Amino acid sequence: MHVVLVTPQIPQNTGSISRLCAATGTHLHLVGELGFSLADRYLKRAGLDYWPHVLLHRHETLDECLASADPASVAFYSSHATSLYTDFAPPADPWMVFGREADGLPKELLARESARTYSIPILPVVRSLNLANAVSIVLYEALRQRGFPLGG
Repeated sequence: MHVVLVTPQIPQNTGSISRLCAATGTHLHLVGELGFSLADRYLKRAGLDYWPHVLLHRHETLDECLASADPASVAFYSSHATSLYTDFAPPADPWMVFGREADGLPKELLARESARTYSIPILPVVRSLNLANAVSIVLYEALRQRGFPLGG
């Protein structure tokens, strides 16, 4: 399974997500310009000593990142989508793509990929969920759909 973060900005979120990926054997793909250094102390603190277990990949562009992915197994997540995250049931390992904390994925990408865009339902009094929380929800739904194949 693959979690893709496009231009993440907050090191603590990426650190938490990296720990989640290490705990589940999920590949973590970081795309584009990061809002922090991979040596950032906040990033390392959130990931603690799990960094050696993170299956980390760096990519310049999203197209480069998704070049080997089956398009039917790629989902984009946005608070503006109308399909529910639980509706995504890919035929192969999922590629779950999330945008940066401040403004999510680019509008033109969401328009182009509207059929593969999903949301997590929340009350309208909140703009969006924290990125690390959203990734956790979506990743564990993908694991649930596969019978939690963690081998532990």
